[in-house]
Amino acid sequence: MTIRPQAPAEHRAGPREWLGLFVLTLPTLLLALDATVLNLAVPRISADLGPSGTELLWIVDIYGFMIAGFLVVMGSLGDRVGRRRLLMAGAFGFGLASALAAWATGPEMLIAARALLGITGATLMPSTLALISNMFQDARQRGIAISVWVTCFSVGVAIGPVVGGVLLQWFWWGSVFLLAVPVMVVLLVAAPLLLPEYRDAEAGRIDLASVVLSLVTVLPVIYGIKRLAERGADVPAVAALLVGAVFGAVFVLRQRRLAEPLLDLRLFADRAFSAALLVLLLGLGLMGGLYLFITQYLQLVAGLSPIRAGLWLLPAAATLIVASSLTPALTRRVRPGRVVGGALLLSALGYALVTQVSSVGGLPLLLTGFVLIYTGIGPMMALGTDLVVGSAPPEKAGAAAAMSETGMEFGIALGVAGLGSVVTAVYRDEIGEALPGDLPAPVADTVRDTFAGAGDLPAHVLGSAREAFTSGLNVASGVAAVMVTALAVTAIVLLRHVPPSDGEPEAAPSAETPATAANTP
Repeated sequence: MTIRPQAPAEHRAGPREWLGLFVLTLPTLLLALDATVLNLAVPRISADLGPSGTELLWIVDIYGFMIAGFLVVMGSLGDRVGRRRLLMAGAFGFGLASALAAWATGPEMLIAARALLGITGATLMPSTLALISNMFQDARQRGIAISVWVTCFSVGVAIGPVVGGVLLQWFWWGSVFLLAVPVMVVLLVAAPLLLPEYRDAEAGRIDLASVVLSLVTVLPVIYGIKRLAERGADVPAVAALLVGAVFGAVFVLRQRRLAEPLLDLRLFADRAFSAALLVLLLGLGLMGGLYLFITQYLQLVAGLSPIRAGLWLLPAAATLIVASSLTPALTRRVRPGRVVGGALLLSALGYALVTQVSSVGGLPLLLTGFVLIYTGIGPMMALGTDLVVGSAPPEKAGAAAAMSETGMEFGIALGVAGLGSVVTAVYRDEIGEALPGDLPAPVADTVRDTFAGAGDLPAHVLGSAREAFTSGLNVASGVAAVMVTALAVTAIVLLRHVPPSDGEPEAAPSAETPATAANTP
């Protein structure tokens, strides 16, 4: 691994950089909020715009599809045209798309606005991370800055359901989108004053064929994974995955031949880069997959309203924030691999507790387990992101940040699909034996398909459905516990060579090409 040496005193971040970090946390907080508030607004959107079932699915999913598809493209584009310039362009587009979504007059307009939100949102996350990497060249300061970035993302996830519930209580559904407008105005005003411009001065023109190949790789794969989670391994899901795999192979071959590739595959030769990506992909994927079913448990099994469910999740989010904040201090003396491995083992203990949750009176144990899961996720996110971005040369920081974000998107999609399949299989197996024979066939099919479709049924049938769903959650948590334990051992082994931030950095290879990034105020 190439560890950047401690920056000399004149290159250490000063007040301007720390104020700039505050500006960079704004889109991070906003994107985390945006990922959670829409689900609460779906019933009102359905009542007002009257979308079909397919249109409603696209309203919800198109944002994630576009973000995942365009992250690699936007990360590489920022390296070429300038990260501040791309951030400001994306902020303007995101604010405009948010206003269009808020005042959408029909499902088609809302789908288009959400697609534009995803494309412009894909410019924000890699740009903020890349700028942090460039502004904070000292390894210790960069670790603190990325920890702050992760903390703000965690705050957004934590308060999203609460903020969304309050807005929907007092305003119309479009208000959840208008949150972005004032935030983006502040960013556009402050960015030229506080953020320097960085770009790769020697980067060539972007390869349009690679852009197309990356899109037709990522988009079909994400669609296939989501369809697997929703409907199983049907023909469209398998076909989409195969299409993505074929174009992915072509994409990789093209990147190897190009002198200036869209994605520099040499980044993966760095062991710390690859290991950190693996940890982020699987660690966040398992957490994201289980999070979906924990929120369903709170509402469908424990019977909590969306706002109350969001409030019960706040303690776990608070521990994630604290753990992320304390990570830089911990890694001054302890190797990052051990910190990440220990944090993942703590998460594994949380998953193990969730395996013991029952359908009646299981809320305290569930929340205790979830607190432990989130406590372990904080250091993993902070250190994993820092290792990915910090391992790359400065001129490739945008591409590295994009890979970090893409790994997270793929991980969460895989987690939902994989753990969702486990929950669904266990639920269907148990509920099939509990349904009464005189239940109408359409109702029985709906209940067998999903617990959310149980609706108004006799108390004993609802009780059986709750038990079946809880059993599925228990089994999925057991699978997650085993996988996270294995991931913890993997992290300790693969990252054992990375020193503490106060330790002696390893020397860079003598043949390494010096950074050519253009740094202009």
